[in-house]
Amino acid sequence: MAANESATKKHYPERIVPFTAGDGRELNLINVRGEVAPKKGPVILVHGAGVRANIFRAPVQEDFVDALVAAGYDVWLENWRASIDFPPNFWTLDQAAVYDHPQAVKTILNETGADSLKAVIHCQGSTSFTMSAMAGLVPEVTTIVSNAVSLNPVVPKWSTFKLNYLLPVVKMLTRYLNPHWGVEAPNFSAKLITLLVNLTHHECNNAVCKQVSFTYGSGFPALWSHENLNEETHEWLKEEFAEVPLRFFDQILSCIKRGNLISVEGFTELPADFAKEGSKTNARFAFFAGQNNLCFLPVSQEKAHAYFSNIRKDYHTLHLLPNYGHLDVFMGKHAAQDTYPLMIAELDQ
Repeated sequence: MAANESATKKHYPERIVPFTAGDGRELNLINVRGEVAPKKGPVILVHGAGVRANIFRAPVQEDFVDALVAAGYDVWLENWRASIDFPPNFWTLDQAAVYDHPQAVKTILNETGADSLKAVIHCQGSTSFTMSAMAGLVPEVTTIVSNAVSLNPVVPKWSTFKLNYLLPVVKMLTRYLNPHWGVEAPNFSAKLITLLVNLTHHECNNAVCKQVSFTYGSGFPALWSHENLNEETHEWLKEEFAEVPLRFFDQILSCIKRGNLISVEGFTELPADFAKEGSKTNARFAFFAGQNNLCFLPVSQEKAHAYFSNIRKDYHTLHLLPNYGHLDVFMGKHAAQDTYPLMIAELDQ
């Protein structure tokens, strides 16, 4: 990154809009607008597990929020219950699908006066929002840009091994995993897991980057290619990951075994098996996958695209992104040229 890149980066005004989830949990949205009124209406951005809304705002010259604002969108970043901006909790995808995303959508529509909106959803924000959409809980959403995984989670073999055989061992030590333990391990269990990570991961000197790979995938690193990140982003990531409950990994393992999303809490609003039940949304999906993704394999989105295309032919789209992985799709140093225009073009349709 050029020495003056951060200095020349645009900073747009923003406001935090609190909202109350369906079960009473206090969450929030971050609304970002440019200096001129947006022309294209609201778009909601939904982050993944154990991060926060800020993950879309990496220290690159033009981040994804910048690009959306410049394209004329009214940008709303959702901090749902998995956000590290809130106290750790034993969330599930079901809770987010029923309680968080529908209320976030209603809040945006109430705030803007719009009657519809579009969405960009990533990782477990994508799986849980897909659950909301397929269950008919967010009918106001017309276009959904989904990155990495949605209906059909497929992971590398090593990840499957870890979920089946290492997860039960880790559950005897802790109820959460926290990549920030690489910076500060507060107890014996955290120190032990950190030691294991340091003994097996030698791909860089960033302790959080290595913990992220241990927690979420099979690569060295797992969620991005180092060559796609500038040095400032690689350092910035140290503060962008925190607790994720092991309860979540139990659910995603069940989904992987089934081959598609399933619900686990018995909410009447959700089907037990989403692929079997079918979809209650008319939203158009644009599925994105980095071809180098070592968290969820690209076939995850290929399967989802095939499923939805079987319901409505020539309506949904699929983009496989060469030389990109999981999160560098949004925070890569060249993402503003390589990936943002494709996503914005899908939102524009």
